[in-house]
Amino acid sequence: MSKTAIVLFNLGGPDKPDSIKKFRINLFSDKAIIRAPIFIRFWLARLIAASSARAAMASYALMGGKSPLLDLTRKQAAALEAALGEGHKCFVAMRYWHPFASEVARDVKTYNPDRILLLPLYPQYSTTTTGSSLTNWREAAAGAGLAKSTTTLCCWFEDPAYATSIAVLVDEAIAEAKAKLPGAKIRVLYSAHGLPESIVKAGDPYQAQVEGTVAAVRERLTHQDTEHLVCYQSRATPQKWLAPSTIEAIEQAGRDKMAVVVVPVAFVSDHIETLVELDIENRHLAAEAGVPCYVRARVPNDEPDFIAALAGLVHRAAQTGLCRGGAACGAHRNCPWEERRHGA
Repeated sequence: MSKTAIVLFNLGGPDKPDSIKKFRINLFSDKAIIRAPIFIRFWLARLIAASSARAAMASYALMGGKSPLLDLTRKQAAALEAALGEGHKCFVAMRYWHPFASEVARDVKTYNPDRILLLPLYPQYSTTTTGSSLTNWREAAAGAGLAKSTTTLCCWFEDPAYATSIAVLVDEAIAEAKAKLPGAKIRVLYSAHGLPESIVKAGDPYQAQVEGTVAAVRERLTHQDTEHLVCYQSRATPQKWLAPSTIEAIEQAGRDKMAVVVVPVAFVSDHIETLVELDIENRHLAAEAGVPCYVRARVPNDEPDFIAALAGLVHRAAQTGLCRGGAACGAHRNCPWEERRHGA
């Protein structure tokens, strides 16, 4: 029987308080995120990490001093491996903290698969997330001497099964808001991690793909009697970022006396941005802003429908050798499908 290795990519997170500073320096040292010459980038990385160190420590303390992202991603990997069955083995590679791609590439080489499928757990492609992880993987695989037939699922932002799994969670949250405040007007805020506008203007498809996900989810909702707005959270640098921010959207909902359902539309696992930023900080902001009801939709984590959607993506990619069965992403910059098609 042939063997397939599926590598799941995610951001990573500190595994103890002593790791927080190192994790954040790794994050802000990435040239895909801070687009400056190397000597300036490393200086900025340390400056940003130091300037918000106390706030970061306090936020991670609320989660027990570490990020839950690795544990949750490993649960997703185990569930996906079980769904795929014999001949499939899932590996987890994190971008900014252990297990790093260099460690995982060695493990994959030891497994000696017939083929490798790369599955970033970022539904929407960005050069700052999927692009960075794939570049890092190529370097790690080369360093490990890992040379196997490889298929990349670089983006799956509007996959029907994925969109349906998210719509179920959004409907659940809308129903909760309606039960808490019968008759309330509800605005669904689809909150994605933000990006500097300059990155999008340079050709990054992230914003368009976020909007594509929202459109795919909305058409599958049972509750169609709500307003919606796409917004962006987690601004980290002084540049102009995509707007409106989630904070601005919550404050506007307070002025409009609208109940709010917040959907973490770019995240598939709980971590600091959902458990602290949305559940604690933004919930408090909503109360101060006069929002009559605040509900946060669950992220999929290892929900069976979501895992089934990932399994479907894997099966189709294995059959066709293409991203999601074709280049529906629009052949964005650094698209692995386009690189393969043109022999790059």
